[in-house]
Amino acid sequence: MDAIEKYYNKFNEDKRLLSRHGQVEFAVTMKYIQQCVAGRQGLKILDVGAGTGRYSIALHEQGHQVCALEYVKKNLSVLKQKAPYLDARQGTALNLKKYKDESFDIVLLFGPMYHLFSQQDKVKALIEAKRVVKKDGWILVAYLMNEYAVITYAFKEGNLKKCLQEKMLDENFHCQTTEKDLYSYVRLEDIDCLNQQAGLSRKKIIGVDGATDYIRPVLNKLPEEEFEVFVKYQMSICERQDLIGASSHTLDILQK
Repeated sequence: MDAIEKYYNKFNEDKRLLSRHGQVEFAVTMKYIQQCVAGRQGLKILDVGAGTGRYSIALHEQGHQVCALEYVKKNLSVLKQKAPYLDARQGTALNLKKYKDESFDIVLLFGPMYHLFSQQDKVKALIEAKRVVKKDGWILVAYLMNEYAVITYAFKEGNLKKCLQEKMLDENFHCQTTEKDLYSYVRLEDIDCLNQQAGLSRKKIIGVDGATDYIRPVLNKLPEEEFEVFVKYQMSICERQDLIGASSHTLDILQK
């Protein structure tokens, strides 16, 4: 986890979320959070891995009671400066002992699965989220997808030889990442296995950003009107199961 903190101390999380590709991710994700909210007011929402508060602040502004949990001190400091009114604490997805059983309507896990590498830790994070969410409550989990890593890091960025020599890819091009790689990448079958072990039921899984991360320079050059059309396009295709595995991020929508 020290490596994660060092990484985010240099990484501008706010800048990423306000970029064009970050805006697509945010818009699509918020659409599905609102489906879980279903018009209700004052829901209790736990944002685990809250970063600098992009979702926590937006959901608070909609009238919900938001608790934010963030491991990286720098991100937490930025969050507290931006939103001193939020209940924001330092912590990890692996230990939610600060919170009582069945105390939240919705739990968001939008960063933790990116940086947990063992099956045991990923299942533990899901089980902790399951513990603190109410019966029939929602757990929304973001993942980074395997094929995005292979296409972008291995082929596009010219690291294929390194990936093969260091056995970062197996014979089926399944990412074999470890903590030194900072990010963990999964396939749909990996996510299915995690849910089964955690005893969670999927209602929907979506490809949050589709091709967005592959075409960042193109998006950045689009006129505003055309960019708005692209966001609508991504929203229209994000549930297509034939496209989900190629998305850079997926959102797994689970119910207790």
